[in-house]
Amino acid sequence: MTDIKADFEQAQKDAKTLSSRPANNDLLALYAHYKQATRGDIEGKRPGMTDFKGRAKYDAWARLKGLDSETAMDGYVTKVQSLLAADR
Repeated sequence: MTDIKADFEQAQKDAKTLSSRPANNDLLALYAHYKQATRGDIEGKRPGMTDFKGRAKYDAWARLKGLDSETAMDGYVTKVQSLLAADR
């Protein structure tokens, strides 16, 4: 079995090497999986209607509520790997 924390840390480095900016949905997935893996379930109020970016980030993270950190790390690693494969 591989060490998911080491894979997660490597994926964070690999994400910075992408030659092009990922699509917004991909960025939201990365953000949500990263936050769920490192901070756990979302807390606080949903941003107001005029904060489109904050609301999208909040909603993406909220969809992962209840997901354990190792599964969230695995989701992040998988998403980075798919982005790297598409980037080539």
